[in-house]
Amino acid sequence: MRRLVGKFAAGIALVTLTAVVHAQDAEPENLLPGENTAKAQQDAKPAATFDEAFQITSEPMVQGGLPATPEPLVQPWTVAAATKLANIIDNIAAEGLDPKDYDGQALRTAIASGPSEELDQLASRNFVWLVEDLRDGRTPMDARKQWFVVDPDRDRFRTGTLLTEALASGDIAGTLAQLNPTHPDYERLKASLAKAKDPAKRKLIRANMDRWRWLARDLGKQYLITNVPEYQLRLTVNDKIISTYRTIVGKPGRTATPQLAETVEGVIFNPTWTVPQSIVKGEGLGAKVLNNPGWAKAAGYKATKGENGWVTVVQQPGPGNSLGRMKLDMPNAHAIFLHDTPSRNLFQQNERALSHGCIRTERALELAITMAILGKGATKDEAVEVATSGEYTRVPIEREMPVYITYFTMASDIDGNMATFKDIYGRDAPVLASFDKPRVSNRAQETDEEVIVIEDDLRT
Repeated sequence: MRRLVGKFAAGIALVTLTAVVHAQDAEPENLLPGENTAKAQQDAKPAATFDEAFQITSEPMVQGGLPATPEPLVQPWTVAAATKLANIIDNIAAEGLDPKDYDGQALRTAIASGPSEELDQLASRNFVWLVEDLRDGRTPMDARKQWFVVDPDRDRFRTGTLLTEALASGDIAGTLAQLNPTHPDYERLKASLAKAKDPAKRKLIRANMDRWRWLARDLGKQYLITNVPEYQLRLTVNDKIISTYRTIVGKPGRTATPQLAETVEGVIFNPTWTVPQSIVKGEGLGAKVLNNPGWAKAAGYKATKGENGWVTVVQQPGPGNSLGRMKLDMPNAHAIFLHDTPSRNLFQQNERALSHGCIRTERALELAITMAILGKGATKDEAVEVATSGEYTRVPIEREMPVYITYFTMASDIDGNMATFKDIYGRDAPVLASFDKPRVSNRAQETDEEVIVIEDDLRT
């Protein structure tokens, strides 16, 4: 085993260490001042009047003691600036949005009358709506099933600040364009939309363009991203894919893998598995381990019985451990993480929605060693040593390493070609339906869906 790990780790180290150097050389993005991230009002029906749709006239103060001056959401517009905005609305379909969502005709009528309070209100409102849809996504939260990502862009790109900058510079289009996702797939989808004629295909492209807006505009310099319906995981550094790995994801239903944006805090080599009580007690595993010590030792199980009779079963590290040789420590309320599996033959199946929610990863030990090196928690030699020691070892990740668990039914495949993927959880329908409904104002910023804590039966 040590010879095997050493063989592939040597090749990995050259790629990953080079990537680390490039990532360190990159300059961090200059972020705009933050704004209040408190949960917005729940999704509401479209407002019938201007006052109902546009009650807030300035942005809230920044929370947490940081000083900030609220920026007004209604500002004076010149005819020239408003005309630029009207032209943007006329062509906004190129970004996957619908011009009918914005009052382009009313805006042009106001423009024809010259500068006025009505022009200021109409232009400001349409600009704000465009910012919200381009930055946050048009899809209301109740149509984003099992979506638990909190998008930081609302803090980074404050609506009022953008309005002030756009009017000061006169570059209305450029100000709005900076909200577009930086991931290359967004531009690829946009190019596909420009060529697509079939209405159903156009709507599917628009839905997946919007999904990119639900995420942070910039995913970071290095990160893991897995597209659940594709059954693939990518390790990316500076928008370059370093490695790809097949995955096994949750079965449809309550065990479906949710969509998350978390941070890997450590790599656990040779993990233990604390067996869920649904198996220990519900299936009688605890009694079996206590009553059959020979079988328990062969399976790697150790049981502890407390004074109150409560039995805890932990599977020890080893070749047969249900977590395999590694797991990525990424704390979250759903108890979702990426890990190895001893049942590696399952990666040969085409459809791999087989788990209870967690994501099992092909060539997991390779990924673990790469992560330890990229995260600067260990050198190549140190990572190989702990990987082959057979002992539980947690290697901390010192450099930030986000992991995005996403759900795209149209995206670039691992060969770089635009492809469609089976909607295994039926999450497309509510998104597509939302495009046929009027734009929702005062949208919620966070989901109120149930958090389903995974008790993964790793034996299956």
